[in-house]
This record gives sequence, C-alpha cells and structure tokens, in this order.
Amino acid sequence: MFTQFGATADSLSKASSLMFRIGTDAHLYDDPDDINIAPLLDSKFDSEKCEALKRLLALIAQGCNVSNFFPQVVKNVASQSMEVKKLVYLYLLHYAEKRPNEALLSINCFQKDLGDPNPLVRAWALRTMAGIRLHVIAPLVLVAVGKCARDPSVYVRKCAANALPKLHDLRLEENISTIEELVGILLNDNAPGVVGAAAAAFASICPNNFSLIAKNYRRLCETLPDVEEWGQIVLIGILIRYSIARHGLVKESLMVASHSPENSNPGKEVCESEIAEMVSRSYLEGPDKYLSRPCSKRASSFKDLSDFTSAKSNDDVKILLQCTLPLLWSQNSSVVLAAAGVHWIMAPKEEIKRIVKPLLFLLRSSDASKYVVLCNIQVFAKAMPTLFVSHFEDFFVSSIDPYPVKALKLDILSLIVTDSSISPIFNEFQDYIKDPDRRFAADAVAAIGLCAQRLPNIASICLEGLLVLTSSEISDVDIASMDEEAIILIQAINSIKTIIKHEHSSHDKVIVHLARKLDSIQVPSARAMIIWMLGEYNSMGHIIPKVLPTVLKYLAWTFSSEALETKLQILNAMVKVLLHAEGEALSTFKTLLNYVLELAKCDLNYDIRDRGRLLQKLLSHYIGTHELEESAPDSTLHVLAGHLFGREIKPIPSEPLAYRFYLPGSLSQMVLHAAPGYEPLPQPLSLICNDTTHEPNMVIGGMKQPGNGATQSESYETDDADTVSGSLNEESTSGYNSQDSRTGSSGTHGSHGSGSVSDDDEHAGPLIHLSDSGNAHGNQLGPRFNQNSDSNDLGELMSIKSLESWLDDNPSSTHNSVELNNVCQSLARISIGDLSSRVKPKSYTLLDPANGNGLSVEYIFSSEVSSISPLLICIQVIFTNNSVEAMSNIQLIEEDSGMRVESSDQVLTSDESSKMSVNDVPTLVPMEEITKLERGQVMQRTLQVRFHHHLLPLKLLLWCNGKKYPVKLRPDIGYFVKPLPMEINMFSIKESQLPGMFEYIRRCTFIDHMEELNKLESPLAKDNFLVICETLALKVLSNSNLFHLSVDMPVGTNLDDASGLRLRFSGEILSNSIPCLITITVEGRCSEPLDTKVKVNCEETVFGLNFLNRVVNFLTEPARL
Repeated sequence: MFTQFGATADSLSKASSLMFRIGTDAHLYDDPDDINIAPLLDSKFDSEKCEALKRLLALIAQGCNVSNFFPQVVKNVASQSMEVKKLVYLYLLHYAEKRPNEALLSINCFQKDLGDPNPLVRAWALRTMAGIRLHVIAPLVLVAVGKCARDPSVYVRKCAANALPKLHDLRLEENISTIEELVGILLNDNAPGVVGAAAAAFASICPNNFSLIAKNYRRLCETLPDVEEWGQIVLIGILIRYSIARHGLVKESLMVASHSPENSNPGKEVCESEIAEMVSRSYLEGPDKYLSRPCSKRASSFKDLSDFTSAKSNDDVKILLQCTLPLLWSQNSSVVLAAAGVHWIMAPKEEIKRIVKPLLFLLRSSDASKYVVLCNIQVFAKAMPTLFVSHFEDFFVSSIDPYPVKALKLDILSLIVTDSSISPIFNEFQDYIKDPDRRFAADAVAAIGLCAQRLPNIASICLEGLLVLTSSEISDVDIASMDEEAIILIQAINSIKTIIKHEHSSHDKVIVHLARKLDSIQVPSARAMIIWMLGEYNSMGHIIPKVLPTVLKYLAWTFSSEALETKLQILNAMVKVLLHAEGEALSTFKTLLNYVLELAKCDLNYDIRDRGRLLQKLLSHYIGTHELEESAPDSTLHVLAGHLFGREIKPIPSEPLAYRFYLPGSLSQMVLHAAPGYEPLPQPLSLICNDTTHEPNMVIGGMKQPGNGATQSESYETDDADTVSGSLNEESTSGYNSQDSRTGSSGTHGSHGSGSVSDDDEHAGPLIHLSDSGNAHGNQLGPRFNQNSDSNDLGELMSIKSLESWLDDNPSSTHNSVELNNVCQSLARISIGDLSSRVKPKSYTLLDPANGNGLSVEYIFSSEVSSISPLLICIQVIFTNNSVEAMSNIQLIEEDSGMRVESSDQVLTSDESSKMSVNDVPTLVPMEEITKLERGQVMQRTLQVRFHHHLLPLKLLLWCNGKKYPVKLRPDIGYFVKPLPMEINMFSIKESQLPGMFEYIRRCTFIDHMEELNKLESPLAKDNFLVICETLALKVLSNSNLFHLSVDMPVGTNLDDASGLRLRFSGEILSNSIPCLITITVEGRCSEPLDTKVKVNCEETVFGLNFLNRVVNFLTEPARL
C-alpha cells in the first residue's frame, strides 16, 4: 500500500547521504580494489599522489594489506609537498617493520628532512624514524634524537622526548647512558611541553636515576603548573619519589606522625594508628612484602625521627607542596588525585584537610571518575576518618549511582560514622534496605553491623533494626528464592552474630528471640548461624539454658530434613551443650546426642557420616554406658574434646589487619594487586647528593653546571665530550647547515690545538714524540695550528671544552695527582712492528658435513682487493671431503640462476672487467669448478661476491655429485673496506672534518689481554702496554681489513695504569672510496678488564654505525684458541 511513498523515502535517504558526503573523504572507502592507485602514485601532480595515499590509508583502516605499494610509496618520501610527505610518513610507520629492507632506503631522506627549515617536517621525520623499530637503524635514530633534542623548535624537541622510550624498547644496552643523557637534556628544557614529554621518557627509561632530577628539581617544580595535564601526572610522581629518596618522609605527616612517640595519645583509637602505619609501610615496601612478614615483625621502624625531614624547614618539600596546591583544582581528575597523593604523603597532618573539598568536588563527575575517586577516599578514610566526618552527606547514595559506587559510599559512611552523625546515617541505611537492588540492600544491612561495631553505645539500636529484618514476612521465604530476599536475612543474622561476638554478655534475649524464629526461618545459612550462636553461648545468662532442651529436641526432630551446613552445626551445638551441661539436663542432652549421631550414621552425605563417627569416638566417655562421674577425667579423648569444643567462651582475638594499600591514584589501588609497572616509593634517604645540588651554579661529576637562568644551549653539558650526544654540537637557530657544523668543529679543534711544548724549549727533541692527552688532536694538526701557543698558562693552553674532556677522562684523579702530573698526561707515539704474520682471519661454516653428506665447506674473508670491480669482495672458500668416497663436479652458483653454469665459459679476466660498468657487476663471479675431490682432500678456491647490503646474506646453491645444497653466505662488514695508508696529521685533519652526525661512539669491555699477560713467565719479560697494544691490534686486523696507523702509549709513574692508550686504524669503503677512521681508547688497569671506547668517523652514517657495532662485537668476543 502506497509503495510510491516508500520509494520516495528511499530516494530521499540516498540523496541526503550523498549531500552529507560532499566535501568529505567518505568516497575513499567505497572501492577497496581500486586499480588506479598505482598510476596515481607515479603521477607528476601532488594532488593525485595525495588522493592515492589517502586511498591506501583508508584501505589500511579497513584492515586491507596494501604493502605491495611500498616501493612506490617510498619513492614519494622526497616530495616537496607537505601533505604528500605527511601521508607517506604515516604509511611508512605502518609497514616499516614488515618491509625493513625497503624502509632502509628512505633513511637518507629522513636525515635530509631533519635539516629542513620547517619544524613540522623535522618533527615528522624524527617520529617516522623512531617508529621504524629496526635494530639496524637504532644507532642512527639515537643520533637524530640527540640532534633534535637541541632543536630551536619546541615541537621538535617534544618529538625527540617522545622518541626516546621507543629507542629504549629496542633494548640497546650499550646506549643506555647516552639515552639517559638525552633525557637529562630535555628535562632541563625551558618549554613546559617538552618537560612533560621528557618526564614521561624519564619514567619509562630510568625511573630511579634521580641524579637527573637533582639538577633541575626546583625548576621542574616551578614548571609543573604549566605542563600539560598528562605530563603533570607523571612529573608529580617523579618529584615525590625524588623528594622521599633525597630527604625522606616528613615527620609531621601522617606517614610518621601517627605512630611517633611524641604524638602518641593513650586515649586515641589504636586501630587508626595501626592503619596509618600499614599505609606508610605499604607505600614504601609494597603490601605483598609487608603482609608476608609475621605480625611480630611488622612493628614500626620509625624510631629515630632525626632521620626524617620537616615540611617547615625543608625548602624542597615546601616548594613541592606549594606548586601542587593549585593542581588540586585542576579540570583533570587524574591530576587532582596525583596532587592529593602528594599532600597525603608529604604534607603535615594538620594540612591534609586541603585535599578534602577537591576530592569531594570530583564526585560530581562521571561514574567512572567517581568510582576511582571513591576508591582513594576509602583508603584516606580508613587511615584518617576525621577528614570526612563533617562531609558525610556527600556520600549519601543517589538512585542513579551504579552498584560499585553505591557499595563504596556505604563503606565510607560506615568508616566515618560518629555519635553525632549516626542518626541521619542510620535513617539513610533504613531507606537503602528498601532499594529494588537487593544486593545493595544486603550491603546496607552489613553497613549497619559495621556501625554498631565502631560505636558500641548504639549497638542496641542497630540490633533492634536488624531483628525487624528477621520478621516472618521477610524471613519466610522458600529455599528456591534465596537469590533475592534470603540474602538480606543472611546478612542481617550475620551482622547480629558479629555484634554479639563483641558484647555477648548482654544479648542473651536476642539469641532466644532468634531461636524462637527457627520454625519460620527456612534459609539454611541463616538457620546454621542461629544454631551456632545457641551452641556457642549455651551457658550465657539464665534464659538460654532453660530453652535449650526444647530447641535441641526440635532440631533433633528436624535433623533428617535439614541442609548440610545446618546438620553440621546441629552436631557441633549438641556437643558444646553436652560439655557444659550439669545435673538433670545432662541425661537429656546425652539422649538427644545419641539419637542425632545414630541419624548421622545413616545420612546420605559422607561429611555428615564422618562427622558423626568422629564425635561418637571422641565423646565415648560422655555418651557411653558409664556415668560421666566414673569416666577418667584426664583421659586423652576427654582433654581433646575440651580443646576442640571449649568449656568456656574465648575472647575474640584481635585479628591482624590485612588491608592492601597502594599509592593514591594508581591502577593497583583499583584492582588491589600490583599492576604491571607498579613500583612502591623509594626507600627514604636512599639518594645521597651534595647539599649544593640546587644552587645556581653546581658541581656535578667534576663539571660546573649553570643554574636556572641559563639558556637551553648553555644549561646542560654532557659528562663525556666524546660520547654520541656530546659530539652533537649545538645547532644554530637559523638552520641545519652541515658545512657550518663542520667548520665550527674544525675551529673548535684549532682553538685548543696549542702544543704542550713551549717555544723557548732549550733541549733537543726527544727520540719518541710526546703529546698532551688533552690536546692530542691539536698537536697532530701540524705547526700551523700552534702559532699562538706563547703562554705557559694552562687556561691559555687549553680551551674550556678541552679541559672538561681531560677532566672526564680522569674522573678519579685528585687535585694533588693533577699537580704531580702537571695537569696533563703525556703520551708516547710508538710502533709495534708488522703484525701481518700473526693475523688469523676468522673462518665461517658454509656447509656442515652432516648436511653435505661428508662435504665440509668453510670460508674466510680475504684482504685481497678484487681486480674486476671494487664492489666485489674476495672470499677464500675451503672444500674438505670428510666422506669415504670421492666427490665430483663441485661448484657454487647463485640461487636465482636456476641451473648450473659452465665456469670455463664465464670466468672474467681483468682485461674484460676493466670496461665493466657498475650496473654490469655480477652478484657472483663464477669460480673454477672442482672436477674431483678425493677422500680426505682439501682444496681452496677464491670467490668474488657482490653483496647487495652489508647486513643481508647472499643465497647460493652448492652443487656436488649432481645434488644441490642451498647455503647462505653471510657478509662481514669488516671486509667491506680496504686499508687506507695515511700520515697521522692527515688522519687528524680528516677526523676533525667528520664531527657531529658523522661520529659514532660505543663502549665495551676488553679482556683478551689478560690471558696474554698470564702467559708471561715474569712481569718484566715484556712490557704490559705493548702486550695490550698487540692484542687489540691483532683482534681488529683479524676481523677487518684496515690499516694500522699508530699507537699512543701513556707515559707515567704508574706502570699498571693503561688509561690513555690509543690505537688508530684507517680504511676506505670499497664501493665509494669514502674514508672510515677508527680510534680505540683504553681505560683501566693492565691486570683487569679494560674499558674500551671505540669511535668511528665516516660520512656514510648507516655504514659507520653498523661498522661500529661490528667492531664492538668482535672486541667483546673471547679469544679463539
């Protein structure tokens, strides 16, 4: 009927949807299989490239795999369009881990973008580099982060701080110190946005390295109100941890004052001080560790209050409390909780009330925030109920509150109830009992019982209200309907039972009242609790003993129809009554017990049968044929029965508190267990610092640090001028010109290049060259850098940077030792002779005999340079026949060739290769085929290989006896270079031209020399320094194809101190003839493991970083026997 109206409505719906899609990108999601994406990516127009990239990102959002477009997308990373570049970066972040080889192709573009004048481009490039989680480029990313940490743009520095946790997640153990230095630089930033990101990086990377906070503590406190909200939360946690580790707890705070001797109040409730102590110990140790100790060992350790600080005299505590005070009224609930946590832990006890109104104000927020706040208020109320006593009305339950919020409010009300507030709170509880949510009504009944326990003078009023709930109209319920009304009855009787436990002498009438209602109460749990009270208090007063025979007869009569838990309580109650019975009632109780035990023997439940047999055996003297007076009073069974069922009512022992307290605002406080990443507060006074840490000019690690008034570029100096971050010179605010950086670095070397030998030296030159270790570079640059060395004053001979470098190289030197050594250490340049005969290159296994049917193939990288092309690397391949038969037709070919080739037809001669272009260089120059290999015979062939990447293996096929074996030839980056002989002066000049991002440093431990020293027959048989030099040089030359340039040996009085020993090597990359310079510096004692610093200077950043990693790896490897 009226179908035309339906069609019209459908048309209108389609038209309206089309109207809403105009001007949006909704059309990008229409066709997932659009074939026009590839041509658009190759378009000349940026608008079409943007369209294609948006389609790709839309497909990614839909879960489609579009990684096949990766090569085409990577080509556009160099686009000049900002929008295209941003979309390309987003795509690369998504697929970089899946396509690592292609992602490496874009690294150079990222490095170029790091110098772009636009700060957004620099930030995007850094974000993308940090998002590519590849260990290969991690050192390169670290250098980029170090550069961006000093960027003039706040946004770029903030991105640098956000990139540091991503680097740390890659587990770069060797660069941890460098990453922490960068965190310190960013924490010292003047921009609040950068400080917030740096605080998050600090909490993720080095949360316990408080020395970084000590340098900037007061400035961080002053910056705290201006930091973004989520950064404020992290920074507050860092500052309070530092304050406790540095100064300890505040003796006027709740953590200490509640159980200090001078604040103890005999009339005060003990429970409150116990909870306060539990809170403080749980915050410091963690609740698991605290509760695992026996109760006797949980005594307070706060005996000597002189170990703690005072909020009235400690300026650091004052400024922390003052700067977090305005944050109590922040719009972010988490910030308010974090600030409240600071005042809860650190503020004097009389000032904690400041947190009350801000917390109560948060109860007006969403249900989720309200629940979190109430969880923390619950802890505060347990330790200090007086805080919220006057605000009890704020915790009244609203009808729209969810159940978890209602339950928390009930618990808080029962904690803060007082004599003055009990009347309105009790009236509220009575209304809550009528709530449709019967689970909440049962909680209200339990809250009434808790109020009666806390205020004994109102226990009778609470009992009257609870007894009303046991009336017939509520209690007369069927067992099948226990899910609703029965739970309230059970909770009411349980509350009555708890109240009677604390004051049983005056409530015998209550027990009798409940016993009379046994006939109407049909809930098994409720009946069991009433029967337990009858048995436990059977001799209390004069009314209960009179009604016991009648009640027990009724219970014996209904025993067969009772539930399991009720039957067990009937048995226990009759035994207790029998043990306390005297006179005429004894025979009656014996008869009833015998009757019930006979019924228990025939019960269907094995628990009842077992309990009956146990009691019959245990009470044989009471229920046997002999009279009670004739039984042996000291028999074992008699004593055991008395201990089990007791002849008198025992007082309720004070059970130890088992609350689990976690830091305020933490997730662990919500889930009541240690969530991943949770850390308790540090131990008080665990951080030892100089008292002048926060002075405007402070001395840390032998280096003067500027105060708060310094600019960013001046306010932080690295501890080691030779580290990666230290080599990153401060950038000019106008741009990132690499040529300017090089010129500035060269000028720096020239400025401190004055020689250590004065112009008026009258003595002849020494036989060996002596140089100043602090000015080693300056001396090596030649006389033209030493024209201004006319003064003998140390301040004029050395620049500030050179002096700091010298200080860092000798951190353990004292002032007296400096004077004895004339402030600088001398070096002697020596030669250790030709080591080529002792070099033993490392061999690698290409094919194992077990996998090659007895054929063993090993290969050794050769120092020989290919005569065909510089791109080819020479490898010596060794074939060994370990089988019992001869082998024939052995040949190595490329995997992609698909078939065997005749080596005799394809071997290239040097004359033919001289005309070969770079693109014509083959991956593998075919080797001469081994026609026959006899049993036990060893043959060697030279293989010339072109690796497409210095980290990726080359897949080959090994043919033998007509069978093929797939093998992998793994590259060794140490042989991608060739020796580059040069003079020491030229080495120093080239090294000075490759600073900043072209300089890479790592540290490692070298131990091979210790074995060589132990082989010496006597300590004087050979110079220890010479042994170390030879061992280091042989280790380097056996694993790389380099030229050993020089050795600088320290000259001093301590013959066991090898600090300052320096070896230099030089090489040239085969593919592009770019120099690669290696400097190895040693620190430590000759007889101990040496701290070795390896520095590589190379223009090829990726190659230089990977070459550095290779050098460090083989230096740390144990020596081969």
